[in-house]
Amino acid sequence: MKTVKIYSDGSCLGNGKSANAGGYGVVMLYGKHKLELSEGYLNTTNNRMEMLGAIAGLEMLKVPCKVELYTDSQYVIKGMNEWIKGWKAKGWMNSQRQPVKNRQYWERLDSVCQRHQVNWHWVKGHSGHPENERCDLLAKTAAETATIPDSSD
Repeated sequence: MKTVKIYSDGSCLGNGKSANAGGYGVVMLYGKHKLELSEGYLNTTNNRMEMLGAIAGLEMLKVPCKVELYTDSQYVIKGMNEWIKGWKAKGWMNSQRQPVKNRQYWERLDSVCQRHQVNWHWVKGHSGHPENERCDLLAKTAAETATIPDSSD
């Protein structure tokens, strides 16, 4: 089984405001090969972009792989390592008995993870880590040029 490293980051300019734009950035490494991905969306959130970055990287893999996935998003790390089993068991309700936010993204991320062996790693954002810094730049650039409406609402 191939081992692939995926670095992912999300960005949202004007997060929480009605007129905003976000983007994700991904750096994928396999042996000597490197692939960068990014895309921007209108009217989205930072958390959605963090998740979409991980999803986009994983969806690029055409065969089952061992994946070392690095993100600076505690939301994504905790969601996948701690919360998702409980959400699924409770019919996608959180601990306050409210519907889980960003459910369609969590379901998509969960689904794509089923094809691979994913190990989640947290990397501190803006700490000089080369791949994380590159993902951050890709995500911000994608947000600045975003044209795609976020269809999750």
